[in-house]
Amino acid sequence: MSPFNTQRAESLQSGAWQSVCNEQDLVNNSGVVVWHDGAQVALFYLPSVEGQTLYAIDNHDPKSGANVIGRGLVGSIKGDLVVAAPIYKQHFRLEDGCCLEDPQQQLRVWPVRLNEGVVEIGVA
Repeated sequence: MSPFNTQRAESLQSGAWQSVCNEQDLVNNSGVVVWHDGAQVALFYLPSVEGQTLYAIDNHDPKSGANVIGRGLVGSIKGDLVVAAPIYKQHFRLEDGCCLEDPQQQLRVWPVRLNEGVVEIGVA
């Protein structure tokens, strides 16, 4: 299990969640950025996707050094939901933050949920 998945599992077990915004702040099929525990987190809300519809991923693009992931385009490559980084167009899987073109680039991901109209991110 990767360190990111370990953090996700521990957070979910501990039940520690932090409110970061309201559901009305989300934009369908696009990203918005929130501040969480000292980091910019890009939230992607995909209501038309079956199963998980909300993803929380690091907003910091490791290749360009810019905080722009939340402005990236969302799509699907070989069945994986991805976001394309706006500057160099590398694709990151929303589920685990792995870069499809360069597996050495990986974005941090957080557990995220909608709880009675409030978006909450798991606290590690």
